[in-house]
Amino acid sequence: MERPGLLEEGAHVTVTEGVLPSNYYYIIDPSLAMSGNFPFRERLLAREGDVVAIEENERGFYVTVAFEE
Repeated sequence: MERPGLLEEGAHVTVTEGVLPSNYYYIIDPSLAMSGNFPFRERLLAREGDVVAIEENERGFYVTVAFEE
């Protein structure tokens, strides 16, 4: 996430999955935050979850979402 205030802890979110040649990545809809790359063996099964934490550091904001998998 690049700017504060786009998400709040406790918010229910949906994610869209993207595919790269050797990884998956996820975007919190509507384009609020983007994940790093996940290897095929770590693919998410759920597409909805709840924001449990938002942390800010010198590189930006990091959003943690809990999924029911």
